[in-house]
Amino acid sequence: MKKLIATGAAALTALTFGTTATAEDITLRIGSGHPPGVVYAGLMIDYFQKELKERVEARTDHTLNFVEGYSGSIVKVTEVLEGVQDGIIDIGGFCFCFEPSNLPLHAFQVMMPFGTMDPEKSLKIAQEVYAEVPYLTDVFEDKFNQVMLSRIADGGYNLGTSFPWEDLSDLQGQKIAGAGLNLNWLKLAGVSEVQSSLATAYTEMNTNVYEGWIMFPSAWVNLKLYEPGPYYTLIGFGSMTWHGLTINKDTYDELPDDFKEILHEVSADYEQQTGSVNASEYDRLVDVLRDTITVTEIDPAVRKAWAESLADWPQSLADDLEGQGLPAKQVLNLVLDRAEANGYEWPVRYEIK
Repeated sequence: MKKLIATGAAALTALTFGTTATAEDITLRIGSGHPPGVVYAGLMIDYFQKELKERVEARTDHTLNFVEGYSGSIVKVTEVLEGVQDGIIDIGGFCFCFEPSNLPLHAFQVMMPFGTMDPEKSLKIAQEVYAEVPYLTDVFEDKFNQVMLSRIADGGYNLGTSFPWEDLSDLQGQKIAGAGLNLNWLKLAGVSEVQSSLATAYTEMNTNVYEGWIMFPSAWVNLKLYEPGPYYTLIGFGSMTWHGLTINKDTYDELPDDFKEILHEVSADYEQQTGSVNASEYDRLVDVLRDTITVTEIDPAVRKAWAESLADWPQSLADDLEGQGLPAKQVLNLVLDRAEANGYEWPVRYEIK
């Protein structure tokens, strides 16, 4: 990290990769394509930034400031990985769902739908998988000039719609939105799928671009998707840990060691917050929806039938990703095993050979 060099009454500063730094002053550009109403993005502001600034300034001689770029104001949801890589922002939070070519294996929990709905368990499963497969962490530095700081858990996914439904047959002829791999949950069940993102969800639902979304309750409440979508069905697709928080490697390498130590400490705490906050908020937000719109719980037989319609999909994905030289079979079998070790029973136990 280049320091403030004083010569008499003058001082010189250096600007490198968006990080203005002296021994006492560090400015980082941070952002996401998602708005703060999405839980992980809100936690970036209210927890990660707040805690990092407070701890750094309490325990070191540095001061820390952020230039914020949320809601796509600097990089859109599909641009965060590249934005961090190129130093357009120093720290970015994003969904791996928007990087199917660059990070095809990182959405591994999405390849196993109808998993645990508990975000804390989802995060723990992901942490255990990452611990056994170094590629999942190393690829960010090896290929994309950045360091992974945190994995990010989402709340449990259900289905919000503009119409009531009880069975898969009721969804035929309707357009339902998703992001990335979870579109296959729809397609393979015979439902018309539409690629979208939360940044445009309200407008697109409101103008009938599609009639529903695979979505967790926090977004249905915080982004007011209940207005164009007054039906929310608890089907339990699972809680997915498939977002990440990363920092540009050149920026990271220039940070003082005492700052880096606190950065990793806060990043680990933020990671846990994404699980615990989503877990603690789930029931409350579902209750908010119950007071606002129609909330129903799907018949377990319908859930199992939907899972059975996807039973061959994980093996197909594993074969394809193995062909790309990725350890997909190891990862997906770890997901199955670690979920069961953490007390989860799959409605359909996928087989990966």
